[in-house]
Amino acid sequence: MTIPHGEGSSCQWLEKLSSISLTKNLNNNNKAKKRTIMKQLLSHIIIYLTLAVTLTACANLNTNQEQGTAIGSGVGAGLGAALGQAIGRDTEATLIGAGIGAVLGGVAGNQFGLYMDNQERELRNVMANSEAASVRRNQDVLIATFRGEAFFRHDSAMLLPGGYRAIARAASVLNKYNQTRIEVAGHTDSTGSEYYNQQLSVRRAESVKNALIQQGIAPSRIDAVGYGERYPVSSNRAMNRRVEIVIIPVRQ
Repeated sequence: MTIPHGEGSSCQWLEKLSSISLTKNLNNNNKAKKRTIMKQLLSHIIIYLTLAVTLTACANLNTNQEQGTAIGSGVGAGLGAALGQAIGRDTEATLIGAGIGAVLGGVAGNQFGLYMDNQERELRNVMANSEAASVRRNQDVLIATFRGEAFFRHDSAMLLPGGYRAIARAASVLNKYNQTRIEVAGHTDSTGSEYYNQQLSVRRAESVKNALIQQGIAPSRIDAVGYGERYPVSSNRAMNRRVEIVIIPVRQ
C-alpha cells in the first residue's frame, strides 16, 4: 500500500487503514462465530444420533421397517459425516455429509426393513397351520423353529414325510426372498453322551440343509450347524429337540 503525503492525505490514509482493519476483524469474528456455531450443531447432531441408535437398540419397535429406518439413519449419518469431513475438511462439509447420509441411510434401512417384514409375514402364514413350527424375530433376524419329533424319529437323522412338507412350505418363502443367508441349527436334549448328541445334531442339520437345496435354495446361502445339547430352551426335553432355520439379512 502506498502511503500518501500531506497532512490531509495522512488522515485519510489512517481512516482507510482503520476501516480495513475493522472490516478484517469483523470478518474474522464472524468466521470464528460461524465455526463455533457449526461445531455446536455438529456436537448436537452426534449426540442426537447416538441417542437415536441407542434407543432403537433398546426399544421394542413394532416392525423391522421401523428398526431399519432408525438404524439406517444413524449409521448413514455417521458415515456421511466422516466422508464430508474427509472431502471438505471443515465443519460445514461434515454437517452436510451427516445430513445426506442420514437421509440416504434412512431410506435404505426403511426399504430393507420392509423386505424383512414382508418375509416374516409370509413365513408366518405358511407355518400357521402347523403346531410343530413357530416363527420369532430378533431385531432383523428371523428364526423358524421346528420341533424335533415332527422332523425325525428317535435317534435318527432321516427326515420324516411331515418334515419334508414343512421344509417345502418354508422354502417357498426363502426362495422368494433370496437376499438372506440361512443357518440350519440342530439341537438335541441332554439324554445320552454330549459327544453323541453333538454328532446327531450335526447330521440332522445337514439333512434339513439338503432338503432345502432340493427345494431350489442355493447351497451357498446355507450353513448347517450342530449345537448338540448346549442351548436348551425348556425343562421339557421334547422342546429342546428341535431344528431352527435362522434367516439373516444380507446388507449390500
